[in-house]
Amino acid sequence: MTDPNAGGSGQPEGPDLSALVIAILGGTGDQGRGLARRFAIAGHRVIIGSRQAERATAAATELGSSLGIEGAANAEAARQADIVIVAVPWDGHGELLAALADDLADKIVIDCVNPLGFDARGCHRLPVPEGSAAEQAAAALPRSRVVGAFHHVSAVVLLDPQVSKLDLDVLVLGDDRQATDLVQALAARIPGVRGVYAGRLRNCGQVEGLTANLVSINRRYKAHAGLRITDI
Repeated sequence: MTDPNAGGSGQPEGPDLSALVIAILGGTGDQGRGLARRFAIAGHRVIIGSRQAERATAAATELGSSLGIEGAANAEAARQADIVIVAVPWDGHGELLAALADDLADKIVIDCVNPLGFDARGCHRLPVPEGSAAEQAAAALPRSRVVGAFHHVSAVVLLDPQVSKLDLDVLVLGDDRQATDLVQALAARIPGVRGVYAGRLRNCGQVEGLTANLVSINRRYKAHAGLRITDI
C-alpha cells in the first residue's frame, strides 16, 4: 500500500482507501450505525457486527438497502474486514476483544469507546486499570495495531440524513505511525471531517474522558458539539 503520508502535508494524502472493508463491532448502537452509514456513503463495504447476527442484519437493513451495509456476528465481521472499529458498550469491551484476539490479529483496530458513568451530578469518566479503553484494547489484542479515534462524533449528527457535511476534527492516537496516518486519512473520507494526530495511545485517557465534558455542553446548550483544532 502506498504511504498514506506521501506528499508531506499536515493532513495525510494517500491511496484510494475506498477498497478497504470496514467492520464495526457493536454496530447496532447509535454510534456504530452512524459510522456505518457515513462510511458506506463514502463508498466502503461496511459490515455491522453484533453478538447476534440477526440483530446486525436488522440494523443494516434499517439503515437502507441502497447503502449495501451487511450484518454478521462480531467474529465473522472481524474476519472479513481490513479495518475494525470497536463501538461496543464499555461493560463488555474487554471481554469481547479478548475473545476476538485471533480474528483481529494483524488488523488495524480503531477503538472509539468512552468509559463513562452517569449519576445525579451528570456524566463522568470511569477509571480504567490500563489507563483508557484504547489501552485496554491494546493489552487484549497484542497482535493488532490499535488506534484510538472517533470518540467525539455525535451519533445524532452521523445518523441525520439532512447533514451532508460534518464540521469537526477527529483526534487520532496510537503508537504505530502508519496506522495513525491511515486512520487520519480514513476520517477524512467523511465530508467535513479532518483526522488530527493527537499523541501516543497512553494519552487516550483524557481524550475519552473529554467526552463527559461534551455531554455536559450538549445538555446545557441543546447541541451536538464536536471539536476543531486551530492553527494546523
